[in-house]
Amino acid sequence: MININVFSQILSLIDRDIFKNLVSSYNSDKHQKGLTSWTHLVSMLFCHLSSSDSVRDISNGLRSTTGNMSHMGISRAPSKSSISYMNEHRDFNLFRDLYFALLSSLWNKDVNHRKELRSLKREVYLMDASVIPLCLSMFDWATFRSNKGAAKLHTVLDYDGCLPVFMEITDGKVHESKKANSFAFPKGSVVVVDRGYVDFQWMNVLDSKGCYFVTRSKSNMRYSVNKSYQSEAMRESGIIKDQIITLEGTASKRYGNKKLRLVHVLDSTTGNEYEFLTNNLQWKPAMVSMIYKQRWQIEIFFKHLKQRLKVTSFIGTSENAVQIQIWTALIGILLLKYIQNKVIYKWNLSNLVSFIRMNIFVKIDFWKWANDQFIKDKIPDKNGQLGVF
Repeated sequence: MININVFSQILSLIDRDIFKNLVSSYNSDKHQKGLTSWTHLVSMLFCHLSSSDSVRDISNGLRSTTGNMSHMGISRAPSKSSISYMNEHRDFNLFRDLYFALLSSLWNKDVNHRKELRSLKREVYLMDASVIPLCLSMFDWATFRSNKGAAKLHTVLDYDGCLPVFMEITDGKVHESKKANSFAFPKGSVVVVDRGYVDFQWMNVLDSKGCYFVTRSKSNMRYSVNKSYQSEAMRESGIIKDQIITLEGTASKRYGNKKLRLVHVLDSTTGNEYEFLTNNLQWKPAMVSMIYKQRWQIEIFFKHLKQRLKVTSFIGTSENAVQIQIWTALIGILLLKYIQNKVIYKWNLSNLVSFIRMNIFVKIDFWKWANDQFIKDKIPDKNGQLGVF
């Protein structure tokens, strides 16, 4: 009989030595009075995995597991005021660094296999930003518009693992293009962005560093066509035309007067025409189209982050508290995706989260259950037919 609950088994995935080293480097347990950084992390992960709506829910929820606290590595459940105090004063960078440390040590990109871009032997990064609306009167640091507040998640997703390799959280008014230079992409990699990132000076930097980009062109982009390719075969595959272009006006100077490629694609479902812009002049036009379509993966990531974990309603209003809640959510989704890829059964992430939420303090062998709960043995029935029991 397993004597450890599901939540404790999930917490055991976190390397405590890594965490202790980070706590030591930030000296975050100074004057902690029994409420350690680990207790803080456990509290916030419980918030996400149990879908707690308040510090009271977190405190009462952890208190309900009195005899099992030692399995979680904590001595007592923090009070609601203690959780609020820790979120206000403990440096959020501790949890940010823990996420990237776990990404490096725990995550194995080999468990993910490319599908649509299997033939593309390059690293692919998806870059985008997502806005989380906030009440400006309560989150006064999160300026967005005159009477609206928001936090913005500037994110670079590794396509192979569909997890962030870079994230910066700002107030809502910081434009995406202002953060484009914050992450240095490896030489030879492919950067996929939407039109909000079309800044030809930045794109020139990418090209000069040996990186490729794929994006959508803006409707007011001025250019001249050097070459244009069209054929019936291309049309049958959804490609209207494939053009080599040169920008005009100030855009041309910002991009260094170099050539670009514009691929016109017809969406057979909607009948809409899309124009994809890239600095790679060699790929097949269908590949350019397929690369941009993979940008949808970052939208799926934001959807999971917002719907499966607690990042749209916050238990603290300070900037530090919001940062801590978002970074611990990222730690949570990293652990969930690790579990999802480790077990045999192909869990949908939403179903996995629901199972954990309903059984968070149940004492079962979590890994055994997650592996074979839905894999039924087949035995012959009385007529000799294989049936499922």
